[in-house]
Amino acid sequence: MSADSPGERRGFRAFFANALRPKKSRQVLRKGYSASTPDLRKDSLRPSTGTTITASDDVPPLPSLAPLEAHRLKYRALNAGKDTQLGENRDHTEILHAIGVGEIDPSDPYADGHIHDHRPPGEATIASLPPTLWTLISSYLNPADRASLAFTSKTLLSRLGPSPFDDLALPSNRDYRSDFLSTQDGHLPHHLLCFPCGIFHRRTQEGTEKLLPADKVNPLFNCPNLRNALLPPPRHRITHNRTLPFTFAQLTLRAHRFSPAHGIPVESLSRRWRRDGWSHHSRFLIHKNHLLMRVTSTCFADPGLPPSSQRMLLYSREDYWPYFSACAHWRDGELMNACKCALGHIPVPRETTALQGLEHRAKDVMARRIHNPNALTTLCGKCRPMRRCPECPSEYLIEVKLTEDRSDARALVFRHAIVVTRWCDLGDGRSPRLSREWAACEGLPDGEGYDSFQMLGKRSISGTFESMITDDTLPGQRIVSMNPKGKKLGEKGTGWY
Repeated sequence: MSADSPGERRGFRAFFANALRPKKSRQVLRKGYSASTPDLRKDSLRPSTGTTITASDDVPPLPSLAPLEAHRLKYRALNAGKDTQLGENRDHTEILHAIGVGEIDPSDPYADGHIHDHRPPGEATIASLPPTLWTLISSYLNPADRASLAFTSKTLLSRLGPSPFDDLALPSNRDYRSDFLSTQDGHLPHHLLCFPCGIFHRRTQEGTEKLLPADKVNPLFNCPNLRNALLPPPRHRITHNRTLPFTFAQLTLRAHRFSPAHGIPVESLSRRWRRDGWSHHSRFLIHKNHLLMRVTSTCFADPGLPPSSQRMLLYSREDYWPYFSACAHWRDGELMNACKCALGHIPVPRETTALQGLEHRAKDVMARRIHNPNALTTLCGKCRPMRRCPECPSEYLIEVKLTEDRSDARALVFRHAIVVTRWCDLGDGRSPRLSREWAACEGLPDGEGYDSFQMLGKRSISGTFESMITDDTLPGQRIVSMNPKGKKLGEKGTGWY
């Protein structure tokens, strides 16, 4: 190596000269940039016309695009004018015209307002048919549907005559008269349909209706059949001495469907009360124009109860119904047996007297365990699952919880309590006959043939109710049939007691 080489220099100035010399890697490419500069992302460097590129041999070529990025660029280029959500071509001109015109698309299921019907009137077609034919058609309908057909237009009324309304006025057709009048709820906000009478009555407590216990007279209108035991008003038993008259279901659902002036808010039905050692909490919600109810009943239970004491704890001595909320089919199936099984899981405290206590303590020491009578109770596979009534939309959950006993304010005492929660669907509030859910919960003939597992599907009433309250989902809970064997003995059977 010659003396003029930079590597042979010695001294302070030579050190800095070598340190500040540009490295070889910085002299990779030297070109004259022009308008036709090639894309450096390609696999090889292809110089264009008028461009001089000098590449070093030790520099690898730039990699190509990643497959996902190349697919994204290709998809964006192909779908530049399409909607990313629907995949449809977006015509901005059509969108602006639709906003300017402001008409409602009849095919849009989410369009608000009334859809205008531009079809030609059909009175001429109706009038072209002879009255005898319309009479024959109406003979296949029940009195309520026949009156609804005559109420449709003046042409049909002239063809059918007043006979459909005369048939509704008969005492034997009182139920059909109520079915027909239930369709007029939206037009009469100051009146309420009375089902025992089959007519509309003027509301006497308009806007201030309040749900009271069953032993208190609470008329919402002046009805001549108020104290007629042969024509009782329809009502649903919530718990002992607590009922839900159908008129309150009407009021809440009318206020939800039409306007607040038609009824009362659903929040006004919720209550808390105590009776016969049980504490109850009821809550109501409206989901898809159906009234949902949840009733939670709690009662302290002593451990080791014999069968007779379990019956005294669960059943009312007045009507031999459970103290908690139950549907009309509670005697059929395993509901009460599951409650008695849950009571049997409450831990029993051990005897601590004399040698028996020493024996138990010695066994606990040898097994390295501590017996705690106030420990959390775990239920078995028989009483733990949620029960669903197969004949009506009702679901039951039985639990044993450790709850604070506040009867003595001076001491902090926790005791085991049985908790029975019932969720049910009380229907759409049109009438006790037309609402299949109400008729099924009451055990009426109109509710026969109701299959809750087919109607409800995989979504439970409890999951729907709790998701509307907490905006969250319940943990997975197995739901089994309350009557898996399908036996319908009612009071004739002895298994329920």
